[in-house]
Amino acid sequence: MALWFPDWPVQAVRLSRDDPAPADDPLAIAEHHRIRACGLSARRRGVRRGMKVRQARAVCPDLEVIDADPERDARIFEGIIASLGEVASSVEVLRPGLVIIAADAAARYHGSEEVAAQLLIDAASRTGVDIITGVADEVTTAVIATRVAGGGVVRSGASTSFLERQPLGVLVAEEALGCDEQVVRTLGDLGITTLGELAAISVGSMATRFGQAGLRCHAIATARQSRRVAPPINTANWEISHIPEEPITRVDAAAFRARALAVQLHARLAEAGVVCQVLRVTADFTDGTTSSRVWRTSEPLTEGATADRVRWQLDGWLTARGVVEDTDGGITALWLTPLECVPPEMASDGLWDTGTSHRAVARQVIERVQSTLGITAVLQPVPAGGRGVAERIVLVPYGEQPDPVRRPGGKWLGRLPSPLPARLGGGINHPAAQVVLISASGTRVTVTAEVRLTDSPYALGWGPRRYLVTAWAGPWPVDDRWWDSSGQRYARLQVVGRAVSGTGTTWDAGAEPESEPRAWLLIWLKGRWRIEAIY
Repeated sequence: MALWFPDWPVQAVRLSRDDPAPADDPLAIAEHHRIRACGLSARRRGVRRGMKVRQARAVCPDLEVIDADPERDARIFEGIIASLGEVASSVEVLRPGLVIIAADAAARYHGSEEVAAQLLIDAASRTGVDIITGVADEVTTAVIATRVAGGGVVRSGASTSFLERQPLGVLVAEEALGCDEQVVRTLGDLGITTLGELAAISVGSMATRFGQAGLRCHAIATARQSRRVAPPINTANWEISHIPEEPITRVDAAAFRARALAVQLHARLAEAGVVCQVLRVTADFTDGTTSSRVWRTSEPLTEGATADRVRWQLDGWLTARGVVEDTDGGITALWLTPLECVPPEMASDGLWDTGTSHRAVARQVIERVQSTLGITAVLQPVPAGGRGVAERIVLVPYGEQPDPVRRPGGKWLGRLPSPLPARLGGGINHPAAQVVLISASGTRVTVTAEVRLTDSPYALGWGPRRYLVTAWAGPWPVDDRWWDSSGQRYARLQVVGRAVSGTGTTWDAGAEPESEPRAWLLIWLKGRWRIEAIY
């Protein structure tokens, strides 16, 4: 059974306030200048996830924007998890705002799944907070069920028939499913629109084309997930424990201890050659009580991810207890228990590794740099529209999208035809990019005012290197920005050649080509040939 709390970051902000604003006031959560989550009132006014903050404020001027805070989301969610724990014993957190529960165990205790679901909803109910439930044979199917038609129960054995009708987009609607967005987008481009069509593809084809990320999507579509909620501990003892000299009562002290325990745990797991995907955090308190919580992730836990979850959990427990003194409910002992460990190749870094886990680590580092130095501190190249070669790639801040006017699919009359060069040259003004074209008679080949070559190219010289021209096309005139004083007139020429042994200043007419052909995109500007790009 999956319990989904829609727009949880927004609800967490409202629940954390002593004097919450009315529910119809538009509220959104932003991260890196983009909307990460928004409430129902904001969506009704046109705000959507992924929007730039300035665009969201343009469509909804009275929108209140709050910075994303995962610790706040987890701390507030702890109160709901504690309430659920009074009804069911096996509560597992996928992320703040989404939990899974062993429905069969809860049904046996309370009489039926419907009764158990109603009791869980009643226990977790908070003013203004919606709850949607989904029940199925598999964890992933139950999560998808919460996203379809307001939740529901998928009867036993009917997961495949239920999933085959679902649109492909549900795989990326919930981040806890762990599906690669680029893979799902590519599948859509190939004409796959439903999970049923995805399931019809053979496992071998998915592994060959999309690797581990594709197999993850295929396993969800075919209901092949077999993990149970709160699985038993492995026989190997990889548990890490700590008993502080003084009870832990401060959040900063808990954060420091969480980092140290995460380092110890991952050192032990690395020595054993495994990674953890399900982690249980347990703490003893000075009043004699014990609290325990299970966290599950779609990808292997990293050292930083483990430290974050332990810190969130301890922060939530201390805040919920209102600890203010050493003798007022502080933590006296702490355990980290990996409940489900697998070899790395079974997680994400196997033979068909798609780099998903490495991209996640890189993204965390980049986002940390941007938060310190500004969003423009890290730029990434993205395809764009344009006529020339250099115009087809633009640098934008990491996580941002290029100007829609420069979209790659737009019509650009006069643009350079395919195939495009593989690498840009040193630039049209770079000295190393200057070349010489000569004809068979030894005269230099130039471009006339009528944009015609003075003779057919026979050889090309680039510094000490010599090439015999085997093919050429052009020239093509360009009148760039004719309406502006910064505009220039030039011409482009494509040339294919083979290297020869001669490296002096003279040409050997009898030299034989000695390598595979190479190709260049030349530009004639200010009376000289230059290399704009290399094929």
